[in-house]
Amino acid sequence: MRKTSISRRAAILGAAATLSSPALVQAQTTTRNASSFKTRNWNDYFDTLGNGRIVCDIDSRALHYWGADGVYALYPSSVPMTDELTRRGYTEIVRKKIGPTWTPTANMRRRDPSLPEFMPAGPDNPLGTHALYLSWPAYLIHGTHDTRKIGRRSSSGCIGLYNEHIEALFSKAEVGTQVLLL
Repeated sequence: MRKTSISRRAAILGAAATLSSPALVQAQTTTRNASSFKTRNWNDYFDTLGNGRIVCDIDSRALHYWGADGVYALYPSSVPMTDELTRRGYTEIVRKKIGPTWTPTANMRRRDPSLPEFMPAGPDNPLGTHALYLSWPAYLIHGTHDTRKIGRRSSSGCIGLYNEHIEALFSKAEVGTQVLLL
């Protein structure tokens, strides 16, 4: 039988490798964020930043904003309940409103007859505190008072944000900002 000797250096390196293994495993698993947002680059979708750009990623339920100066913001969002309610493609912000009122569409009222014909601004309004109206009729990026909706398929076509996030986006995004829903 042959006797194998282990050098002091080999023992120290072996111990260091063993102790660092959990850190390596953790580093590999944490390179992807917990929310599963996909990283997006504005230049994959737009030729220029212009006065700012927005990408609403329906699959990962995230809104990406790039300002004209290149400043980037990422917000978790609610998205349409079904693919039939989801509109995809390019649009733009055509109007901004603090304290939006809400008038459910005829299709919304057919799906849920208990909806009111009109709702004034306030804490019960499903559009939250701020709204960015898109060039497509009845499609908005807006806040919500019901924070359980964020990160879920819960809207009738709009993109919803936490009220504090829509307030921040509202202050950055200008009328004319290009928006892509994908």
